[in-house]
Amino acid sequence: MTQPTLLILAAGMASRYGSMKQTEGFGPAGETIMDYSIYDAISAGFGKVVFIIRKDFAGNFKENFDTKLSGKIEVDYVYQEMNSFIDENEIPVDRTKPWGTGHAILCAMHAVKEPFAVINADDYYGKDAFVKAAAFLNKECDEHRYAIIGYQLDKTLSTHGTVSRGVCQVDNTHNLVSINERTKIYKNEEGKVIYEEDGKSFEVPANSSVSMNFWCFHPAIFTRAKSLFNPFVKDNKENIKAEFFIPIIADEFIKNPENSIKVIPTSSQWFGVTYKEDAPSVKNSIDALVNDKTYPPSLWQSELALP
Repeated sequence: MTQPTLLILAAGMASRYGSMKQTEGFGPAGETIMDYSIYDAISAGFGKVVFIIRKDFAGNFKENFDTKLSGKIEVDYVYQEMNSFIDENEIPVDRTKPWGTGHAILCAMHAVKEPFAVINADDYYGKDAFVKAAAFLNKECDEHRYAIIGYQLDKTLSTHGTVSRGVCQVDNTHNLVSINERTKIYKNEEGKVIYEEDGKSFEVPANSSVSMNFWCFHPAIFTRAKSLFNPFVKDNKENIKAEFFIPIIADEFIKNPENSIKVIPTSSQWFGVTYKEDAPSVKNSIDALVNDKTYPPSLWQSELALP
């Protein structure tokens, strides 16, 4: 059986964080958040990890990952550049960054030939999420059936500022109906989860299922992404901040009644580093997971619990 691949989105510029958080050490032996995701993915049965990075990140990433992952999982690198899959004359003159997460997975088109999961580099997703993703990719995923791991909204907030989350609308068969991007989400003094839009405040149920950008795809998505990307660029030539997000592809996919995206709930507690102030709590969360023996103190010096 072909093992699924893990695609890690790590080309972001970390503007709110202020440094290259993708390779910052948070674990006892200097492990990055990605290390824990890769460790969980290997344990769940993934056979390959592909890092989507900017070319100028390559040296830093290879120094961090090549040696310690050697013999444990196949490793590859894909570069997301502003001119990837686009004509030079189509790029807005003042644009300074690539085109978003949908563009990022399109850049992996020639590196991934098997069912795969997509995650962010700076989010901790938890063991349960990888086990469920691997099971879906091995048993259910095909060109008409994708999935997203759904997290409980109130388990994904930051105490150091507002966050943006894709709130999932789910039907009674556990399939995705839509993702509504909500910005400026926070918990107020009364403990209610609020989002702000157009100068107004709205409450959203704390137990809402949200996307943390953990997707499960069949490689047929690359052809679909490519067909949508070029028109998107042409339509947004004057908008230098426009981003081709994964939900744009997902929304177009489920418009076809033959297609569906399963929302897989997870019991995992999410944490991540949106703001610099999040770093101490991330370190504390990892320390707690090491103390309760979820992970060994030195991640890559121990035998992996392979399935």
